[in-house]
Amino acid sequence: MTIKVIGFARSTNTLRVISCLNELGIPYQLEPPADFAAIKKDDYLAKKHPFGKIPVLYDGDYKISESRAICRYLVSKYQGKYNNTILIPHDVHEAGLVDQFIFYESFYYEPVVAKIIIHEIVLKTPESEIAKRALKDLDKVLGVYDKLLEGKEYLNGEFSLADLFHYPCAHFIYSSHADLWDKRPNVKKWLNRLRNRDAWKASLEKKNKL
Repeated sequence: MTIKVIGFARSTNTLRVISCLNELGIPYQLEPPADFAAIKKDDYLAKKHPFGKIPVLYDGDYKISESRAICRYLVSKYQGKYNNTILIPHDVHEAGLVDQFIFYESFYYEPVVAKIIIHEIVLKTPESEIAKRALKDLDKVLGVYDKLLEGKEYLNGEFSLADLFHYPCAHFIYSSHADLWDKRPNVKKWLNRLRNRDAWKASLEKKNKL
């Protein structure tokens, strides 16, 4: 049975899941809700996500929500089934480091990038103090990442789920703030590797069709 993803293709969280599916070569079907109001209705809250969020994934009768949890599930069940891509290494120590970088992304990177996306793209308030402060915070975060990436192509050496999690948010603001990434050689090379992966390009094609 084909996996079904409930979500908007232009959502960073949905793109995170779509990218994971594409990296692992898993067939799937994307079903966008009718509109944003639809995910706040009682039926959606009761049957899909109690907080009215996307994405939600169905694998047969199994349902799971929250993009990072969905991706971990997909790796646990399907890694190695459709292709040879390894997103979480089998070695326990290497897997632990991938989780470490995933937590860096979720606690230090994504929150500041999300503020920029919300204020510049959604609210159209790029001059707000929150947006300005978030850009300064992102500048500091990327400075740390440049050190983390010293001598490596990817965060854990080889491409992993941790790297995959970083790009969807960056995609939406890179064109207007490329200098933040490009002035750091390690970060610039890393981001270029991520944006040029075939799975990400396939994810963008899905986004642009909907």
